[in-house]
Amino acid sequence: MKKLVALSSLILVMILGLSISVNAQAKKKADKDTEDFVYEVEVVSVGTQGTYLIKVWSYSKKPTVAINQAKKNAVHGIIFKGFAGKQGVPGQKALATPEVEQDKKAFFDEFFDDKGNYNRYVTSSGDGDVAAGDVMKVGKKYKIGVVVSVNVSDLRKALEEAGVIKGLGSGF
Repeated sequence: MKKLVALSSLILVMILGLSISVNAQAKKKADKDTEDFVYEVEVVSVGTQGTYLIKVWSYSKKPTVAINQAKKNAVHGIIFKGFAGKQGVPGQKALATPEVEQDKKAFFDEFFDDKGNYNRYVTSSGDGDVAAGDVMKVGKKYKIGVVVSVNVSDLRKALEEAGVIKGLGSGF
C-alpha cells in the first residue's frame, strides 16, 4: 500500500512539473512573439484628462498572445512611435526617441516586464472582447486589433520623474 501511495505521489509530482515546464515554454514563446514590439497603433478618440482611446494591432502566432500583449504594445507605441491624428482627434508625437530605449534599456526592461509599471497607464476598453473584423490571419500569424485607453499625461509625468525623458518646460 505504501508503494502505491509513493508511486501515486511521484506521478502527481511529475505531472505538475511537466505542466509548469509547458507553461514556462508558452511564456517564452509569448515573450519571443512580442520582444521586437511588432504592432500598429491608431487613434480612436480622445478621452478625459490626458487619455487617448487607441486601437493596437498586435501580431502573434496565437490570438490570445496578441490580445494579452496589446496593453504593453499600446504603451510602447505611445512612448516610441506616437500616432497620426484623424478628424477631430489630434495626433500624438512619440514621447521618446528609439535611442532612449537603448540608453535606458534596464529601465524599460523592468518597465515592460509582465508585472511592470506600464500597467499603471493603460486599461482595456469595454469588456475586453475583440470585434470579429479585428481578427485577421496574416501569413502564419494573427493580426488582432484591441482597443485600450492610455493615460498619456500620467505616463509622460512618470517618465519625466524617472529621468527618462525631459519635461516639456525644460527647454531644448
